[in-house]
Amino acid sequence: MIVEETFYRPPELSRAPRTLPAETYNLAHRLLTRAANGCLFVPLRGMQFLAVLDTEEFIFVDREGGRMIELAWQRFMPQARRSLDDPVCYEAVYYSPASAEIMRRAQSEFPKALREVEQKTVPPGPARVIKLTGGNH
Repeated sequence: MIVEETFYRPPELSRAPRTLPAETYNLAHRLLTRAANGCLFVPLRGMQFLAVLDTEEFIFVDREGGRMIELAWQRFMPQARRSLDDPVCYEAVYYSPASAEIMRRAQSEFPKALREVEQKTVPPGPARVIKLTGGNH
């Protein structure tokens, strides 16, 4: 079953360069690769927000306030880091007057929410090697 959601992007108020800790970025992308449709929904329960992740951006939507995007994280540059442990540069895009406060809270709530999703995600089962018999080998 595919769920289709529509989100609306208001005019941009401002943007700022930021960095995301490597642990958070790496976990987000590991979970994203497991998502069946290339999109991951991450509830930020402490904020009553929903983060929606795809390979291009992470958007943050108030779960109580409709489908307007309040904040987006875009233009991730993982290729600019020297190791997988280095933070990842990106741009935070603010769409509402409350975006700066949302950003402050999201920085602590988002990693927690990702770990909750990871705990609920069933990892693939153990692999087995099946020995083939027969033939000339």
